Amino acid sequence: MCVYKFFQRVVFALSFAILSVLGLGFAMGEFGFFGVHAGGEQDGAYRQMRVYAEVLKKIQSDYVTDPNMNKVTTGALHGLLESLDTDSSYLSPTEYKIYKERPLAGEAQIGVTVSKRYGYATVVNVLPGSPADKEKIADGDVFESINGQSTRDLSVAVIRLMLEGKPGTTVEVSVVRPRKADPDKITFTRAVTPLPPMVIQNYEASTILYLKPGELTAQRVDEIAAQLKSAGPDRKVLLDLRDCSGPDEKQGLRLANFFIKQGTLATLQGQRFPAQTFTADPAQFITSAPVSMLVNSGTYGAAELAAADIEDAKRGDVVGERTFGEGSVQKTLDLPDGGAIMLTIAKYESASGKKIQDVAVIPTVAAGPSLDDLFDENAPPAKSDTALAKALDLLKARKG
Repeated sequence: MCVYKFFQRVVFALSFAILSVLGLGFAMGEFGFFGVHAGGEQDGAYRQMRVYAEVLKKIQSDYVTDPNMNKVTTGALHGLLESLDTDSSYLSPTEYKIYKERPLAGEAQIGVTVSKRYGYATVVNVLPGSPADKEKIADGDVFESINGQSTRDLSVAVIRLMLEGKPGTTVEVSVVRPRKADPDKITFTRAVTPLPPMVIQNYEASTILYLKPGELTAQRVDEIAAQLKSAGPDRKVLLDLRDCSGPDEKQGLRLANFFIKQGTLATLQGQRFPAQTFTADPAQFITSAPVSMLVNSGTYGAAELAAADIEDAKRGDVVGERTFGEGSVQKTLDLPDGGAIMLTIAKYESASGKKIQDVAVIPTVAAGPSLDDLFDENAPPAKSDTALAKALDLLKARKG
């Protein structure tokens, strides 16, 4: 027997031995050993371990070829973590080593916010002027593979890492678009793309202030505050949070606080995470003028939290499409073999108790393209911004 096959069998034998011990623990628990009784909290876990051991045994004995048990186990770990949520993931020892050694700043990217949907890497939104924008990548496009590796087999953390690199380097991505049957193979050249300036416009004879931040960084939220203060107390506000991200949910809370003077904004809690309640600070409140927010499937993270706060407080209309659904905290836990798991340990909830990670933000007024239009190759491009027009109509009708 070659060394490789011998190693495979050793890996399987060790896995099976460990699981057998766990199965024995279950059996002893059924008879009252260790203080665990039938129907106890560990009952279900032991049963699943026995099922998993049986599956491993069947794979080893009956699969069409002698299986690579390392690959089988790695795949099982990926599936186990991703079955929890898109942000929980398993990193193999090799992946975790690369992840820890990555530069913390200054790396180039292709200009997308990416997460996972239906098992594959999915574009949440695109940074204007970025390499992805120049290739007409759009919200909802699926990255089927990156440099020949299927994103179904990669964690979100590794997918994001693979899209990063030194300026001028390239990455090949197979892109599946909603309106095209066949994927496009696109080679992107990574670049450092600055965040465009905030869009500031006036509507209805300057009675409505329109702001499109693009991303909710601390600096950008400061800019919004300055605009609101200079606008005065009676000027209506339209915040366009479409295709707006932000890794720090607390910036979304800050933004909401500009319009909400008191009360609970959100909570953050998990099974063993110290519960936190975020309340509005009257000192941060800026305006009681009517406000509306525009959202879409590219509204992500901090921007979702701001929209949820406005909606729950009945402070204004949220217009557009259902948001992406991101609002959680992860913890990295090292494993004995040099790998790691990134585990979601807490989720943000709106004031009404809705977990944004699970249900996203549903607009109070729906407006945007239909699903038929999104997936119809022959559908003509939209001639006007119906969501913007709807939000402006709603604001015009509201008394200041």
